[in-house]
Amino acid sequence: MSQQGPLLVVSRSPRASLIAALDAAQILPSIESRWDEATTIVSRVQPAAVLAVMDGADTNDIHAVSQHLDARKPYIPLIAIAPGDATLPDNAIPLHGSDNTDRLLARLRAALRVRTLHATVLRRLAEKKTDGATLPETDPLDDATVLLLGRGASMPGLSVALGQRVAVVGALSIEAAAKHLSSRDIDGVVLGEGFSPRVVDAFLAVLAEDTRFRNLAVVVTANQPAPLQELANLEIIAGDPQRIAAHALPMIRQHAFEARLNRTLRAIEAGGMLDPQTGLLTRNAFARDFATAVSQTQKRGGSLAVARFAFDPVNPRAQYDGARIISRLMRRMDFGSHEDNGSVVVVFAETDLRSAHAIARRLSSVMRHTSHGKRDTRSEPSITIAALQPGDTARTLLARVYGEAQRAAS
Repeated sequence: MSQQGPLLVVSRSPRASLIAALDAAQILPSIESRWDEATTIVSRVQPAAVLAVMDGADTNDIHAVSQHLDARKPYIPLIAIAPGDATLPDNAIPLHGSDNTDRLLARLRAALRVRTLHATVLRRLAEKKTDGATLPETDPLDDATVLLLGRGASMPGLSVALGQRVAVVGALSIEAAAKHLSSRDIDGVVLGEGFSPRVVDAFLAVLAEDTRFRNLAVVVTANQPAPLQELANLEIIAGDPQRIAAHALPMIRQHAFEARLNRTLRAIEAGGMLDPQTGLLTRNAFARDFATAVSQTQKRGGSLAVARFAFDPVNPRAQYDGARIISRLMRRMDFGSHEDNGSVVVVFAETDLRSAHAIARRLSSVMRHTSHGKRDTRSEPSITIAALQPGDTARTLLARVYGEAQRAAS
């Protein structure tokens, strides 16, 4: 497998078996290093990935290497082998157990694909210099959504531990989980209590058979057989909710980062017309399309409706989560934009007022299952809908959606 630099294996002692496994898999070349010299070697050789054997590693050394890698571009994966109960840095992807090289190779290949995608996006951004197409610098966990599946005493604790950092979608059954996976962007799945090993195995097999989910972060919190190799980021992590969340979040962050890169790439390909954070039109592109749609509908006849989804202003994570859900689920004929005030405005083409209400309710219902760490935080938005009337312009129609008809008329 080709890569943009060698692999760096960091450990307290030589790891001949690990180097041999990498050589056999044609993941070449590889370099070994002790912890105290790792940052120097990273600067010198520019590795494509770092495999850190955590046995006996000092916490300060781990975090020093982590910070050094986090500051470099493109993305350099850090895989922490056999971390045990160690406190991992945010960018250290855990690999529990050190005796399964197949799992390690699958995890490594998935991470290197993200690195290659990041390098592609950086190159395209430099080439295109397209206005509006930029790569956000915020923590990818701000974009992440996790599906928490199960029922039992541990679920409230897991919901809170995960919800402190990411959006959480709860599901009590496999059927409900399948609906969430098909209707929204999910960056990780955490399987809690309440299912037999046979049901869990069947669910994991379904995920492994679908190429959309093979790189998902999947965490099983109960004792199970060895993970399926087809799921590159499948881990069995038992213990208290905080430990499970801490070891799951780095894998979730990587998948959210990959999703962000894909959105940015689509924005570049669209000539800067798409917002890379939401997948919706940029405000300027939306204004042009909206004015054209209103003008053509008035001339040719037909119907057109506009919906405004207003989210809780104190919860920006819910705003962006909702915007991405709308971007994914709205019809191909429709278009929308994320406004400066956090709301999302969507134009429903060839749609009357009654049908627009039905579509908006369906979109909102998907958001209702999402929490963000606080049980009293409402994720579903308030919705205002207006239909095009004779004599309307784009300005007056939009003003009605915002409840500003009188000010627009003046």
